[in-house]
Amino acid sequence: MLAAQRRSEIMAILERDRIVRVSHLVSALGVSDMTIRRDLLALHEQGALEKVHGGAVVRAEPSTAEPGFEAKSDRQLAQKEAIAARAAQLVHPGSAIAVSAGTTTFAFARHLVAIPGLTVVTNSVWVADLLHRARVPSHTVLLTGGVRTPSDALVGPVAIAALRSLHLDTVFMGVHGMDASAGFSTPNLLEAETNRAMIASGRRLVVVADATKWGVVGLSSMAALSKASTIITDDGLSQSARQSLAEHVDELLLVAPQEGSDGPDDSPANLGSARQHYSQAAP
Repeated sequence: MLAAQRRSEIMAILERDRIVRVSHLVSALGVSDMTIRRDLLALHEQGALEKVHGGAVVRAEPSTAEPGFEAKSDRQLAQKEAIAARAAQLVHPGSAIAVSAGTTTFAFARHLVAIPGLTVVTNSVWVADLLHRARVPSHTVLLTGGVRTPSDALVGPVAIAALRSLHLDTVFMGVHGMDASAGFSTPNLLEAETNRAMIASGRRLVVVADATKWGVVGLSSMAALSKASTIITDDGLSQSARQSLAEHVDELLLVAPQEGSDGPDDSPANLGSARQHYSQAAP
């Protein structure tokens, strides 16, 4: 098991149990005590958890806490990949879409290289770079510009002005948190305002968020749950949360993550292979 996969498993166990012990992780993951301690130290330094004697606990974050892109990229890998693959099935060749910043939307963007004729508007530095390197001839990629946040989103007046002039088919958005009362939220005020402009630019909103985002409330709300046409999340979502979301959105899609999945390789060679596969499969 790769370090990234192992650390994703550790975070999944921690999200479920709220506390983990080194001895339990050694047994559950089949690795040495020293390996687990290194993993916990790395996750602690990324701000993903709080190391304590003999294990780790969930890091309590204020509503203004904003983890960086790399700090979030090790979390819930299999869940994000399953969500991303399902979201890509909603994208039709030739459509115009917006993709917000985030690690789940980055996973989603890796699937877009296999879909021809897209116009993709994004405020994500990572998404724009990935699609630029893919060099799909039929793609048009527009980066909004703006001020860069810790999570590598471009936000503020420049981004908002760009988004307000556009009319898109679908907005695919990742969120920091989703809650029955607070709706979809983020810890960054400018990102919330930018995302509201992005939502307004599309005829349809699809939210992609793993189950750990439920019950999390950031400083600023971007939209009520009912604003989303579709929410795609994983089957780790509690029954009560499923019921609450189903009452607010037109479509709630639950996916089952595949064990050991860490997403497709986004190297240039693999991106080229994905384009060829789509060409062969398309009618």
